[in-house]
This record gives sequence, structure tokens and C-alpha cells, in this order.
Amino acid sequence: MEHQFNVQGMTCGHCEKAVRQALLATDPDAHVQIDRSTGDVRVQSTATRDALAGAIRAEGYTVA
Repeated sequence: MEHQFNVQGMTCGHCEKAVRQALLATDPDAHVQIDRSTGDVRVQSTATRDALAGAIRAEGYTVA
């Protein structure tokens, strides 16, 4: 299932990497696409939306 998130607070490559790693820690088989300039994060994953959003929030980012 594809999930789309608007993630606020990603300002650099390190931020993008942190979000990607958090999502992959939740579902190692996930396919993650991030557009840092718009905050758009798309995830193809079998994990629940809540689990993925929680992983992003745990890294300190806001999921709108």
C-alpha cells in the first residue's frame, strides 16, 4: 500500500537520511521516495500508516 506524508522540518540531507532510515527500520522492504523541498514523503509498505508516521515522529519531525 502507498502512504503519503507531509513531513515538516527536513532541511538537509541528514534529515532526509534520518527519515528514510526510520521508515526502513519499520519496514525493511519499504520503497521510500522523499522530496525534501516540499516535505513530500511517499512510502510503498505493508506497515500501517500509524507505524510509519510514528517512526518519522520518533526522529523529531512533524507529520502534517
